[in-house]
Amino acid sequence: MRAVWLRAFGGPEALVPGPAPDPTPGPGQALIDVAHANITFVETQQRSGRPGPFQVTPPLIPGNGVGGLIAAVGPDVDPALIGRRVVSATGGSGGYAERAVVDAAAPIEVPDGLALDEAVALLADGRTATMLVQAVGVRPGDRVLVEAAAGGVGSLLVQLADQAGAQVVGVAGGPRKVDLLAGLGADLAVDYLLPDWADRVRAALGGIDVVFDGVGGAVARAAFDLLAPGGRMVSFGLASGQWSPVSPEAATARQVTLVRPDVSPAQLRAYTQQVLADAAAGRLRPLIGQRFPLERAADAHAAIEARTTVGKTLLDL
Repeated sequence: MRAVWLRAFGGPEALVPGPAPDPTPGPGQALIDVAHANITFVETQQRSGRPGPFQVTPPLIPGNGVGGLIAAVGPDVDPALIGRRVVSATGGSGGYAERAVVDAAAPIEVPDGLALDEAVALLADGRTATMLVQAVGVRPGDRVLVEAAAGGVGSLLVQLADQAGAQVVGVAGGPRKVDLLAGLGADLAVDYLLPDWADRVRAALGGIDVVFDGVGGAVARAAFDLLAPGGRMVSFGLASGQWSPVSPEAATARQVTLVRPDVSPAQLRAYTQQVLADAAAGRLRPLIGQRFPLERAADAHAAIEARTTVGKTLLDL
């Protein structure tokens, strides 16, 4: 089968197309004919060998999220699964390929009315966004600031916060990204590359009740400074290359809660099922900003690292 290999850590060019043995499902497993593979920012870090919570060891086929049809199952698995449209985590690797073997309990069926590519775009980002909104407890009337609001997770956070009745400030880098935010439900869209972006937010709203931090670094610090007493802040990304510098001591001094979600795998699965159902019903829209064929996985990683992408990046097989 066609696949993309990471044989040694490095830049995007370390992702090299090449053949791989066709996998066969064993006991307790299912085989998926992959139509789309999800790419996450974490995978770009794994490829480079950067230390983090999700380490990989080359050589391997990267990729932790796929969507397609179940083509075969192991000898002890219900054959009725064959032919179903599903999305699934792969267990950490094996997604950048035409076929992937997964634990038979891992796939989630895609509801009728939802395109498979949209389901794949929601697989990782949708459950993350739902988890964050639930953990922070967004309430009607909250003034909510979403950093990296044109990204995969951020674009969903804007929609979810808007649906919860919040007043939403979308913060993104550059005019192209900022221009997308009103269509997602942002009441105010701000370019964090401008030096006075935080002043604009303060002038418009006076302060913020919730910060979803997807950028880290100086942007996270400026967003934290906008929080009113009793505010909540949760960090989910480091688009700047650095995590939020806000310390627990600084948060306590400002009467701000730093929220750190702790969610079970079962709850994450439930969140995924929820966002798929919401998208099928038209209540949630993933932003698929760019697509690449499998063989151009290196180009996809390069685009993500250059921060030229919007929404979700997919590999189409």
